[in-house]
Amino acid sequence: MDVIPAIDLLAGRCVRLYQGDYARSQVFNDDPVAVARQWAEQGAARLHLVDLDGAKTGQPVNLKTIAAIVQAVNIPVQVGGGVRDRDRVRALLELGVERVILGTIALEQPELVQQLAHELPRQILVGIDARNGRVATRGWLETSEVSAIDLAQQVASQGVAGIIYTDIQRDGTLKGPNLAALRELAAAASVPVIASGGVSSITDLLSLLALEPLGVSGVIVGRALYTGDVSLREALQAIGPGRWQDVPPDFGNSALA
Repeated sequence: MDVIPAIDLLAGRCVRLYQGDYARSQVFNDDPVAVARQWAEQGAARLHLVDLDGAKTGQPVNLKTIAAIVQAVNIPVQVGGGVRDRDRVRALLELGVERVILGTIALEQPELVQQLAHELPRQILVGIDARNGRVATRGWLETSEVSAIDLAQQVASQGVAGIIYTDIQRDGTLKGPNLAALRELAAAASVPVIASGGVSSITDLLSLLALEPLGVSGVIVGRALYTGDVSLREALQAIGPGRWQDVPPDFGNSALA
């Protein structure tokens, strides 16, 4: 199972939010590129980047920082946050991003998600962020009436490479992942699921590893790495080296490039 460090970008800095609340952000480093190098040097399988400014505004904001991170490390990078049209997908892939994460448009423009998934096999992920089991959109500022399970089944049928599932009420809290929700979603979806939100210890990671037979293929770790509650090196020793080597060598190329 992949252990994937998160780098959340807000105004060019590396931050973490508490339950997705922009008013409760904590700056951990002013140099996200240095943070990316640190995680790569410690053996990360890949990096998970979120443009929080983009998620909130729907416009690309941190492209220069994302480009600098891609150039600075030799591992795949996946990026989400405000990716709501084909042009932004194209822009990220042209920077050398391996996989693009779609969120809001999975709910609002399902036909576009299906088109992109077929045009870019293995390069499109869908982020499903849930609050009380319902899908939140637009930087988690709005909550829909659509259940996370229903959306997971929909995007899986559209051919996406995988789903990143975040329980918003656990995100940034260090209270442990929502194992019950993950188990249900992974069982319902027919694509790999990456868990996100709440990881606070190696014990949490081992609990997630037990869900790997259901399709939980990775876990994104944020605050716990920055606070030192989880050591990336120790996590990789406990969970495994990840699968970044399975990514095709031309992951920076695409049909849209």
